[in-house]
Amino acid sequence: MNIAIGSDKSGFTLKEAVKQHLAGKGHTLSDLGLTDPAGFKAYYEVAPKVARAIQKGEAQRGILICGTGMGMAIVANKFKGIYAAVVEGAYAARMCAVINKANILTMGGWVLAPQHAIDLVERWLSAGFTEGFPPDRQQFLCNAFEQVCKIEQENFR
Repeated sequence: MNIAIGSDKSGFTLKEAVKQHLAGKGHTLSDLGLTDPAGFKAYYEVAPKVARAIQKGEAQRGILICGTGMGMAIVANKFKGIYAAVVEGAYAARMCAVINKANILTMGGWVLAPQHAIDLVERWLSAGFTEGFPPDRQQFLCNAFEQVCKIEQENFR
């Protein structure tokens, strides 16, 4: 899978651990954030690059890491077609993909240990939209996503 990844200084160490894991699993990675730990890029500079890579089809999913994950999510969600979710737990990591079709995962470098973050990434990447739900609930989630897209259309004219 093509994954765009990025961090600011607060998320750099965690991003490097996640990158190493994903590369070992055979994923294609584009690091669009801070690549030198001595450098500086703010979350509001990095998140747009990952969001645009997904919009352009250059990446299927994105991972953003800052201090808490929240700044990255706020900025990424300003882009049409981007559904970024902050996760700190296993259940949320899986369900943001299953229920909300999240295409960007955001995490906090001040919040998560590397092995925990890697587990969250794996749960998110392995989950499919509506997976595991009965047909009536799948239909509800598909309809809900259509409604979200309509709201998005109204706000991104």
